[in-house]
Parts: sequence; C-alpha cells; structure tokens
Amino acid sequence: MESLQMCRTRARGCLLAGAIGDALGAPVEFDSHARIRSRFGPAGVTDLVPSPYGPAGLVTDDTQMTLFTVEALLDTDPADLGDRLHAAYRRWLVTQEQPGPPSDAEGLAAESWLYAVRAPGNACLSGLRAPHRGAIATPVNAGSKGCGTVMRSAPFGLSSQLPTPDAVAEAAIVGACLTHGHPTARLAAAALAVIVRYLVDGRGLAESVSAAIELVSEHPDHEETTAALRGAVTAADNGPASATQLHGLGEGWVAEEALAMSVYAALTHPEPHQLRAALLFAVNHDGDSDSTGAITGNLLGALHGEGSVPPDWAAQVEGRDTIIDLAGRLVEPEPRSSR
Repeated sequence: MESLQMCRTRARGCLLAGAIGDALGAPVEFDSHARIRSRFGPAGVTDLVPSPYGPAGLVTDDTQMTLFTVEALLDTDPADLGDRLHAAYRRWLVTQEQPGPPSDAEGLAAESWLYAVRAPGNACLSGLRAPHRGAIATPVNAGSKGCGTVMRSAPFGLSSQLPTPDAVAEAAIVGACLTHGHPTARLAAAALAVIVRYLVDGRGLAESVSAAIELVSEHPDHEETTAALRGAVTAADNGPASATQLHGLGEGWVAEEALAMSVYAALTHPEPHQLRAALLFAVNHDGDSDSTGAITGNLLGALHGEGSVPPDWAAQVEGRDTIIDLAGRLVEPEPRSSR
C-alpha cells in the first residue's frame, strides 16, 4: 500500500500528464501522420504548439470531461454515483452550449475557461441530451463505442471513495453508460480506471495491465477489450516503440483502440525520464491524437507521479491549478483494498 503522499503525487501526475497529452494532440487530432510531418517536420509534433482553438497548451473535451468526472466523485450529495455523474456531465454539457457561466454557477461550472467547444464527441453530446439516463438496461447510443468513455475515466482509479478495483470498474461502467451503449465502450473505460488504480497502489505497469485484463475478463462481452489489451502487450514485447506497431493497434477513434494504443505507448516508454517521449509518440499518428495523448499521460503520470511531468509543459497547460487541486482532493485517507 502506497503512502497518502505518494498516492496524491500519482493522482496529480495522472491528471496533469493527461491534460498535457491532450494539449499536445489537440493541434493534430484530425491530421494524418503524413500531414503532421508535412506541417512540423520529420519528427512531427515535438512540443506544445498552437491549435485551431488558440495558443499552445489548450486542452479539449477530454480534459474537460475528466475534470467533471472528478467533481462528481467529490460530490457529497447522497444521490447515487450514477446520478451524480449524470448531473456533472450535464453541467459539462452546459459549457458546450452557453458562452459563459451563469451568475449563480458553482464549482467547475463557474470556471469560464471551461466554456470552450473543443471538438466534443457526438455520442457524449447526444447521450447527455437523451430524455433518460443511460444504463446497461436502458442504453443510449446503443451501438457507439467511441473513445469518449475511456478518455474521461482515469479519475475513477484515483478516488478514495471507491475502495477496491472491482468498485472502480463498476463506477467506470456506470459513467460510460451515460453516453455510450456498446459493451466495449464501458469495459475499455473500466480497464483504464482499474489500471490506474493498480498503478496508484504501487504496482508496475505491465503487472497492472495484466491484472486489469484478468478483472475485465470476468465481465460479459469483454472480448474486444481484452484482445486489444493483449495486442498492446504483445506489440510492446516485440521491441522498441514502433509507429508500425502503433498503427497496427488502430487509430484510436473507438474505445478499445485508444486504450490499446495508449497502453502500448506507455509500455514502450516505461521510465520516468521517458514521459516526454511517450506523449510525443502517442500523438504522432493518423488517429485520435488528443485522446491517445491524454490516456498515455494518465497512465504514466499515475505510474511515476507529478515529479515526472516536464515542468515546461506543466507551466503551459490550460487549467493547471484546477487540475492539481482536484487531483489532490480525490485522494483521502480512506481504507483501500487490492481486490
């Protein structure tokens, strides 16, 4: 069991590195790898650069929704977690529909920088506009398995209010069902959250991935998620990081591909000093660069803690103070179990 101080630095690292990965990928989210190299040179993106949204360091809906996940987990309202998550994501939805916070707004809804439309996922928007709350039994967007579930789910693994990995997985599943109805969308989200929990509790990366595969395998319809994770592990075992191997795992637009690509990027850059290289590798490809950057950052930030985050990037990323504050508050001295 890790100390409270270590858990907090891992939580801050998880969310801060995730936001940086998001900001690195945002300028090239819809570019092919060839287009990225044409714009930035043979190495592609090598630093935080301006995006269509404005100056370098701006985050997207990935980080926005991640923070609203945190807010739901911090909410002390007695309503069940599904209702709290739904209410929190609906507050995020308002930031996508209104120019700024109303005068009576509180919490994240009062932070004007979050009122920015940064290519939010269609399923996230339509799912939250649905007349009923999505659940396994009453799905919204039944066929959708976009990566919007995974990119917002790391906080479940950080929360002291979820005492076991099984509780973490169940919470992530509930959260994913609010917008996406496909089983893989919810199980990939659960897998990321569980990996993060194991990392925060002090396990190694490969061990955490293996344990998450075992846990997710207990759920119906796990096959796409567990196969994608096993594919990432096999690819990482084949040698150093390779763009060809990364491409073989997909483009990241759907949940299991975004997770597998990010796990591969992390496994092939496992040392603290490699976090910068890992994030750059994770965003320089044909697909959903901001999401794979964000998830890779979540993984390696949780593994190594805040001290591994490049300080120049941390200083530039949008919302840094809010991210650090919320991450620290997620981790409280509550009993936790490894199972």
